[in-house]
Amino acid sequence: MREEEVEGLRIAIFGTGPRLIVAVHGITASLMAWAAVARRLPPEWSLVAMDLRGRGHSRDLPGPYGLPRHADDVLRVAEHVGAGPDAVLTGHSMGAYVAVLAAARRPFDRVVLVDGGLPFPSPAPDADVDAEIEATLGPAIARLSRTFATPEEYVAFFRAHPAFVGQWTAEVEEYVRYDLMGPSGALRSRAVGEAVREDGRWLWVNGESVGASLAAIEAPTTVLRAPRGLLNQDVGMLPDELAATWTARVPGLRDELVPDCNHYTILFDDRCASLVADRLTR
Repeated sequence: MREEEVEGLRIAIFGTGPRLIVAVHGITASLMAWAAVARRLPPEWSLVAMDLRGRGHSRDLPGPYGLPRHADDVLRVAEHVGAGPDAVLTGHSMGAYVAVLAAARRPFDRVVLVDGGLPFPSPAPDADVDAEIEATLGPAIARLSRTFATPEEYVAFFRAHPAFVGQWTAEVEEYVRYDLMGPSGALRSRAVGEAVREDGRWLWVNGESVGASLAAIEAPTTVLRAPRGLLNQDVGMLPDELAATWTARVPGLRDELVPDCNHYTILFDDRCASLVADRLTR
């Protein structure tokens, strides 16, 4: 892995192959969310991941945030690394929605949406959007208001996350430790709470905009869905009914359920990460 900066955005390039994949991470994540998939790519491929503004080593980039701003950043990174129309664009979770907005604006060879990218039904007018974000993300957002005495305490917090119980790997730990910053005794996540909440609000109320962008993508597009959710619950973030709705609306949108994984392990479990790598390069 080699690292660069693009106008303050930290990017990492995994691999040395000439074929390019541009990858976008989720709402509280970092570029290291893609490391396990990148390491399972064929040698002729490279994967370019970035820390979105307000996350990872791009945390100091200012707002406004919101998914259109991230899509601008993604396209800037794609241009910087020379990703032409034969490149693949992918995103996980919120990153899949960012990928949808970006792919509607310029050509890619294909687009792969990993457990995200399908618009949700509009919320009720009186819905408490911030409360819904807190409930949906659970420990992933709760950690943003906490400090930790040691790196080991932070790792232990993540080990107790329902999605990772019994699913811990060295690559998950690498991802978790990358996210940590601050002085000893007051360590905290690199993700900026304001950025996470602003992005969550945008996503919650702009389903129609995402849907229009999804329909405008000209490249072949695949959705890879996890059957279990963010907290390892039995219903995934993109349930069957939602997938059926959008595959009916968008001709050529391909839906695939990845067996026996949750919203996070779809990128970290060896079998699931290998499947994602295969679908990116097939």
